[in-house]
Amino acid sequence: MVHADVPDDPTAYKRQEYWEERYAKEESFDWFKTYEDLKPLLSQHITSKDARILMLGCGNSTLSEDMYDDGYHNIVNIDFSKTVIENMAEKCKDRVGMEWIEMDIKDLKFEAGSFDIAIDKGTMDALMCDRGDVWNPDEELVKTVAQEVDEVVRVLKIGGKFLYITFGQPHFRKRHLERPCWTVETSTLGVAFHYFFYHMIKQDTPHS
Repeated sequence: MVHADVPDDPTAYKRQEYWEERYAKEESFDWFKTYEDLKPLLSQHITSKDARILMLGCGNSTLSEDMYDDGYHNIVNIDFSKTVIENMAEKCKDRVGMEWIEMDIKDLKFEAGSFDIAIDKGTMDALMCDRGDVWNPDEELVKTVAQEVDEVVRVLKIGGKFLYITFGQPHFRKRHLERPCWTVETSTLGVAFHYFFYHMIKQDTPHS
């Protein structure tokens, strides 16, 4: 697994040009955890292998490939990088039915209520890379993250689930995830260093 050096400026992770350049020379890289690590939690929350799954900011992670090979064949992968979408579509051309679409996670071109599951593994974290105060993020960052979450709410079916994997602790992340239609629940992974698995179920009426 070859990957680019960590950029000197962390805000580079928010810029499309950075990713186009990186994906042009990088074959594969998995942020945080692999499917093998995540499988127990994913299988707990994705109870049907026929579920229509949206992978938000798929990058060149092996997660979708590994899930497909484990029986989840209805996966739609999106990323704003044309380079990575073309590369991954070619790499996975034998995985029939899996889709790769160039798209902005903040402006999804799907109909409302069209997915059972939405997965974000580190994508929101890239949006939140900033030099500002993590306890008091600036308005633009809050707005940007809200656009992603609001779009997820829109495209999920009632009963659909949003699964978010991150190193971001609940006191930094829950405020961005909270919506009237769901309760934000959290599980942890890892021993020495914890990762967090946020899971939310879209309800027809606001939760109490």
